[in-house]
Amino acid sequence: MRPTKAIIDLDALRHNFNTIQKIASGSRVIAVVKADAYGHGLAHIATALPDAEMFAVATPLEAYTLRDAGIKQPILLLEGFFEERELPKIVDNDLHLVVHHSPQIEALQRLKTNKKLNIWLKIDSGMNRLGFKVEELPQIEKDLAKVECINKPIRLMSHFASADDPKDSFTTKQLDTFLKSTKHLILERSMANSAGILEAKSAHFDWVRPGLILYGCSPMVETTGADYGLQPVMNLESQIMSIRHVKKGESTGYGRHWFAEKDTMIGLVAIGYGDGYPRHAKNGTPVWVNGRTVPLVGRVSMDMLAVELGPEHSDNIGDRVVLWGKELPAEVVAAHADTIPYTLSCGVTGRVHFEYRGSIS
Repeated sequence: MRPTKAIIDLDALRHNFNTIQKIASGSRVIAVVKADAYGHGLAHIATALPDAEMFAVATPLEAYTLRDAGIKQPILLLEGFFEERELPKIVDNDLHLVVHHSPQIEALQRLKTNKKLNIWLKIDSGMNRLGFKVEELPQIEKDLAKVECINKPIRLMSHFASADDPKDSFTTKQLDTFLKSTKHLILERSMANSAGILEAKSAHFDWVRPGLILYGCSPMVETTGADYGLQPVMNLESQIMSIRHVKKGESTGYGRHWFAEKDTMIGLVAIGYGDGYPRHAKNGTPVWVNGRTVPLVGRVSMDMLAVELGPEHSDNIGDRVVLWGKELPAEVVAAHADTIPYTLSCGVTGRVHFEYRGSIS
């Protein structure tokens, strides 16, 4: 069996959840599990979080997957619905909806149902992505008042654009915009994503929405999850599959992007971009082998990559290699690959074997 695997530590997951509850002690927690729980396995992750008061996903299919897995907690559709014909099934599954543009309200006005939907109104506080502009709110309030199929009161939400950088004053500007535009509404609010939870305490409000920090990584620039007491949930691992001598001046891999500066030894590791390891990772990207980090050398292939073990190494074929996880923070690897830790975990492909450790609940 190919040794490439992602080990998912469910005890670390619950540790992170409890840490989030302590950081945002006055707020309720919506666990964000979209994109297959950031690549960690949607049903497994949600099942392991019985204390989560609500889950959030991006698509109805993700929500139905949770329902099929026996998840009973409320589920929030962060992008609302895409087509009007989806609404009956959304109603049947008792999903919460984010409403962010007028056609959604118009569709809800036409919906015939005896049930009531729970609505979250998304306000654009400056990110210019989804949500109603502040100047639209008076009309939107009137339009929603005419919708018979929604529960009252509704809830409010917005989203930060750059809370990952504490030096960026735009976060404070967004928070002020959100508060001033909704100060006349006595409604529950949610604005703090992972970065907001860690560094924008005044934005915790009634509900917080942890995503990346739930999985043990930090969204803040130049930090790791450990700086906030978080534990990595995913360990991406493989093994050395071959060891070979390379003479000074010789290269390895496609395109000859690395040349040995001295006679040395390289190890070929059974993982590549076909498994989700970033092809564009640079020479020197750290890889953990036998208690130390060694540099990635040469271009990442579909099925393997090379690391320089050094001329005096004591490694063997079959030795364990960690690409990111407890021994090597994903944030560090991401920085060397000019990406973010989100893309690393989300990019792990289906041919990687997933192994879940720790009790389910």
